[in-house]
Amino acid sequence: MKENQMEKSVGEAGTANGAGGASELAERIKKLEQRVEELSRRVPEDKVAMVVFSGDLDRVLAAFVIATGAAAMGMEVTMFFTFWGLSAIRKGKKLAGKNFMQKMMALMSPASTRGLGVSKLNFFGMGAKMLRAMMKKQGVSSLEELMELARELGVRFVSCDMSQQVMGISDGELMEGVEFGGVGTFLGEALRARTALFI
Repeated sequence: MKENQMEKSVGEAGTANGAGGASELAERIKKLEQRVEELSRRVPEDKVAMVVFSGDLDRVLAAFVIATGAAAMGMEVTMFFTFWGLSAIRKGKKLAGKNFMQKMMALMSPASTRGLGVSKLNFFGMGAKMLRAMMKKQGVSSLEELMELARELGVRFVSCDMSQQVMGISDGELMEGVEFGGVGTFLGEALRARTALFI
């Protein structure tokens, strides 16, 4: 009788330990799955995030060469245009509704890609004309052709809201299809990108 009671107690203890061990194991597996999911969110994706700060023709050209090359390789590309870089995505300039300083800035800034100067040896626009002529002679795509190709390849153009406000550039002065966002928009892309560039 005592032996039967002892066997029963041992069996109950084993069952309790087995149930406790199973629930503990399930909890550990759950935590591991959560950790794996968290780490997978940190793995860079096939993306390129780029800040285009410069309004120089040669630098903007370099930005679009990289952007179209990456997009052609199947990568998602986001170009975030800020301050002088906004000139690259302008289609014209408007003075109506701007204060005095914003009007002065508009008058001194290029109205489109055609007005961009080069970073070195510009000589009042002659340098840019020479660079364009040399590119044409060598059969190299123009900036405008690269921008059109970028659009066809699905490259995102994002305009910096804050820079637009500071410089007095309205949404209507920018090319069609441009998105609008702040620094959070860029950082959201950059944190998940394999490559982040500042040009």
